[in-house]
Order: sequence, then structure tokens, then C-alpha cells
Amino acid sequence: MTHQQQAAAHRQPWLHELSICVDGNATALSAPSGDIEPGTAQGLYVDDVRALSCLRVTVSGEAPSPVAHAASGARAEFLGSARNLGNPGPDPSVEVHRTRHLDGPVLVEEVEVVSRADSTVSAHVAVALAADGAPVSAVKAGHLWGSPAHPETGGSGVRFVLERHSATVAFEPAPARVETADGVATAVFELAVQPGGAARLRVSTTVARTAASALDADRGSDAVTWAQARVVADDPRLAPLVAAALDDLRHLLLRDPEAPDDVFAGAGTPWYLTLFGRDSLWVARMMLPFGTDLAAGTLRALARRQGRRDDPASAEAPGKIPHELRRTAYLDPESGLALPPVYYGTVDATALWVTLLAEARQWGMPEEEVRALLPQLRAAVGWLTGVGRPGEDGLFTYLDRSGSGLANQGWKDSDDAIRWRDGRVAQAPIALVEAQAYAVEALTHAARLLREVGDAEGLGDDGGTDAADATRAEEVAAQLRAAVASSFWVETDAGRHLAIALDGSGAAVDGLGSNMGHVLGTGTLTPAESALVASTVTSGEMLDPFGVRTLGTGNGGFNPIGYHTGSIWTHDTAIVAWGLSRDGHGPQAALVARALVASAEAFDYRWPELYSGRPMMGRPAPYPASCRPQAWSAASAGVLVSVALGLRPDGAGGLVLDPVRPAPFGSLRVEGLRFRGQSFAVTVDADGRASVEGLAGGFEVRDGSA
Repeated sequence: MTHQQQAAAHRQPWLHELSICVDGNATALSAPSGDIEPGTAQGLYVDDVRALSCLRVTVSGEAPSPVAHAASGARAEFLGSARNLGNPGPDPSVEVHRTRHLDGPVLVEEVEVVSRADSTVSAHVAVALAADGAPVSAVKAGHLWGSPAHPETGGSGVRFVLERHSATVAFEPAPARVETADGVATAVFELAVQPGGAARLRVSTTVARTAASALDADRGSDAVTWAQARVVADDPRLAPLVAAALDDLRHLLLRDPEAPDDVFAGAGTPWYLTLFGRDSLWVARMMLPFGTDLAAGTLRALARRQGRRDDPASAEAPGKIPHELRRTAYLDPESGLALPPVYYGTVDATALWVTLLAEARQWGMPEEEVRALLPQLRAAVGWLTGVGRPGEDGLFTYLDRSGSGLANQGWKDSDDAIRWRDGRVAQAPIALVEAQAYAVEALTHAARLLREVGDAEGLGDDGGTDAADATRAEEVAAQLRAAVASSFWVETDAGRHLAIALDGSGAAVDGLGSNMGHVLGTGTLTPAESALVASTVTSGEMLDPFGVRTLGTGNGGFNPIGYHTGSIWTHDTAIVAWGLSRDGHGPQAALVARALVASAEAFDYRWPELYSGRPMMGRPAPYPASCRPQAWSAASAGVLVSVALGLRPDGAGGLVLDPVRPAPFGSLRVEGLRFRGQSFAVTVDADGRASVEGLAGGFEVRDGSA
């Protein structure tokens, strides 16, 4: 095989045309027909292992012709036509309906043959199954064939034994026979379908662990409910978008195996269906208006794995919040990326953890639960004010010292993400502008938490008092704020704007990127600076009809479908809209929010991880390898609610309600919101006048514009 042929053989597989459903640690990827085709990325994955690599249905020797399919959360449906059966002529008269449902590691597939034919139809239905145990990391790298497992048959069922799992397949009714050949088991059913009638069969696959891993996390979809959450709006797109997002997000939840009552969001399926510090924290933060349970579980799950020692191989450091957890070591055989099961290569998760703790308290996380996390808060503040800022300039920088970890350790973590205006890739160590801003916000929150919840006389982890550590946190926040003002502003042909980062020599990387939008709302900028960022990030170079570009169109290396070099990320655009809203730029926040909603319709209200905003017949184009559903994309629906309502705690026990005027989605009603344990609803008319139902006295609800 030539080098070119090898490169083609190991390309990352594309997912955009697949049907995907998920429930916790299990996900099913199939063709639009419903079939799982061998030699592709398709399959039933459990715990990042492919437990089924083939699930094909044929009817009387032919695969039904696909007609339609749809998926949401843990469920998918497929409609096909058995054109080789029934009445002659162009009209389909024999339908094949497939309904798929995941219940954690149990996949139930129901096949129904429906006849509209004039006479009885005899249908010979064959269900072919195979398993190969391929790890998701290998599949992502384009290694699409694992080692076939031998099908064991007994009674009327089939069993496959893999390295750390077994997959047992049961049929109802029992098939006429089960045949095996070349690693494939085929169950054969003989059905007779009367005119106007239907015949059904069920295929149930149960995947069980046979060996433990570092993160045996089970599904958490039954642990958090947003059943009361409901949106009604003049804009007909908003209600189905929020409903679909909440359904997907609920089925991305996982339970911490060390404390199963605590749940967190797996980052996205199929590649990142596990705990990711940055992603899971942003998701919980975005969903705070609908309750604090997810935030509390996420905070505790990450706190249990907070860094305790210095380890360059895993990038662990005392007080540092991890980047990602995997069931086993993660190895990409193509890129050489090799990560231990617990990996700490992130510059921003620690700050985001502190901010989530503070905001969850404001939304109503019980005080005793907040106090229980004080040791981890002190350790996080120690990292933020100490070893997290390794450079002489006191900035948060990163540099992979292992040689096998992530080169970029902010949310834009691809190798080519951090670019100069002329397109050159910046050299490490890198100090991202948003990492400094996240820390400003976190340290400001931390100072308040340490004073209000900590022990003024007791010792913090560094031997000082909580009050002294609070003062130190404020000092570092002020230093970072000053550093952003003095070192990150640049002048380019795009005007005066914030740089993406400082490079290893301390020079400002002057690319025009969406990073600046994450600085909004953090308390890092003056009002004048905030207004300049707001104007830049919503300019024609950065904002298109479907969202905010990761890199401006005038930047060298711009690629509208590049991973971080010009594409649109759903969560990135949502964070920009949120920051605009929090800094008082309501009309611009509404503009960005409406662009995000415009993109959702093109994806059947199931936002992908990222996409191209370059219109194709008035629609955005998918990024072919994008996770879908993806947790912080789904949670972006929560941001739309926050932006439209101008909803936020005031930090003093009250709630601010400051709707955008005029209302970006017309009149709007949101039910199932939660504040300090109370469920409430908000109604906003088209002019932005609001009313609140369900909040008892003792909480100030005010119009923030008054």
C-alpha cells in the first residue's frame, strides 16, 4: 500500500449523515436506513468500545429502500420500503418501520413490516450481527476494522465476548434459525403479513462489563429532569429547539461511579462521551436557570479528581481541575496523541470550576454543599494565584511538556488554532486572552466566597487565612486585568481589537478570533473596551447569518470549515451572546442569538458541535466529523433563554430580569425555571415587558433596566 493509500485508509470518519442516539455511556451510530454497516464508524458503542459493528436487516434478500429517519435523545426511527414485495407498480405497498431505543447499555430494535398490498405477503427477514470491540480512539483515527469476535449461539440468542465487555442478543419471537459464518450471526424470521396488517420482531442487545476501567460511569438520564421546562414564543423555531436540546442533553448525562447520585454531562457523542472539565463545567453553568443539581454533581465529580501532585506526564498539579477522564488510556494511532486515563492538560478548567461554584451558590445550591467544597476551592485558588501562572509576567500559559499531550490547552485545542493575522501559527508557550479573563472572573468570585463562606480565622491550604487568600485573589485579578489592558490590544487592518493570545516571546498574536468574545461579561474590560469588543465581534468579518466565526474572514488561514480556523461553534457563539448580554449590549446580544437560532433549523433543531456558516442555498453546511449531539451545543439553548430574558442573580440574594428590547423572539414564555429551590415562569411581551409567576416573597425580582 502506498503512503497516499495509507493516508486515505486512515482518514477520520465523517458523521454528519448518520443517525445517532445516545443514553449515557452508550451510543448507536447507523446509516440513515437504520443499518449498522461494518467497516465504517457506525456501531453500538458502550464505554468507548464498539460492542456491535454490524446490525443489518434485509427483507426477502434485499435491504429496504430508505425513506426517512429521525433521532432525538435515546430514540431513533426509520422508515423504509420493501420494494421487492407487494403490489407491482411505482407505489410502495410494503413498509419497514424500525424503532431504536437505548436504555443505557441495552439497545432495543423493533422491526415492523406493514403491508398495504392486495394479498398476503410472505417476508423472509434476516438480521445480521457482528462485533469487533474496536476502541473509539482507533475508529476516530480511521482504523475502522477491529478484531472480529466469534458469535456464540445457544437457544435462540447470540453472544459476543470482547476484551472488557460481552454483548448478548435476544430475539422476540424466536427466529426460525440462527446461522453463523465469517464472524457474523444471522437470525432468520419467516413472516406472513395480511393485507392491512403488520408483523413485528424485536432484537435486544445487552452489553455488560466483564472488567473494570478507570471510569465505569453509567447513564444519568433519569437523575435530572427538566420535564417542567417549556418555551412558547412567537418565533416558531425556539420551542422545538429548546425541547430537542434538553432531550439530547439529558441523555448525555453520566453518573460519577464514586458517587452515583452525582451526575455530569458527557461532552459529546461519539468521540467525547465522558467527563471533560471545560465542557462539563460550561454545560452546567449554561443550565443553571433550570436548577443546580447538574452543577453540584459536576463540581463534586471534578473535585474528587482535583490535582494533588506534580506530574508532567499527565500535566497534573496541586489544585488543578482535570481536562478529561477516560475509561482507559487514550491513544490516537495516527497523530501520536497519548493521554493517561486522567489528564490535566487544560489552562482554564480550574477557573471555570471556581466560577461555577460561585454562580451555583447564587442560583440556590445549598450552603452546606458549597461549604463542603471549601478545601477544593482553596486548592483551586492556590493554583490560580500560584503555579498556574508560570511565566515571569504572571499570566496563565501552557506548554505540553510530555510530547504526547495537547499542543493547545484552551478550548481551541487543535494544533493550528492560534494564528497571527497573516496566518502564521503561534509558537508556545501560549497565554490565551480568554484564559486571563476567566481567571479574573474566577478570582473575583473566589474572594467573595472565601469571605462569605470561609473561615476568617482558620487556615487555608497555604497556611494563610481565608481572608488573606481572598485579598491575594483580588490582587491577582487586578494584575491580570491590567495585563490584558496593557499587552493584549493590537492594531491591524481590522482596527483596534484584542489579540487571541501572547506567544512564547510575549508578542501579541494579532489574529482576529472569537476568543475576544469570551472576555465579555467577566469583569476584565472597562465599559469603553467592552463596547469596542462588542462592535468587533459582531462586525461583518466575525458574524455571519448563522453565528460567530472562530477566525475572521480576513485572517490568513481562514477556512469556513476548519475546526478552529473559521468554522462556527454553537457554544462559542452562545458564550459571545451571553457576554454581550451580561455587559449590557442587549441589541448585539439579540443579533447573535437570532443567528444561532437560524442555524438550528438547518440541523433539525439538533445543534452539532460546529459547522460552516458559509450559506449553501440559505443554510449552513455541517462539519462532517462533528459530534452530534454535543453537550455544550445542546446547553446553548439555556443561554438563549438567559439572553432573551436578561436573567441573572444579582449576587445579593435577588434575581435580575432585564429583557432585551425589542424581544429577539417576539413574545416569549419560559416555564420550569428554578431559583433557590423555587420553580417559576417568566412571560415577556414583544416590547420586552416582563412578568414573573411562582416566586415567593423574600427574593427581589426587578427590571434591571429600571
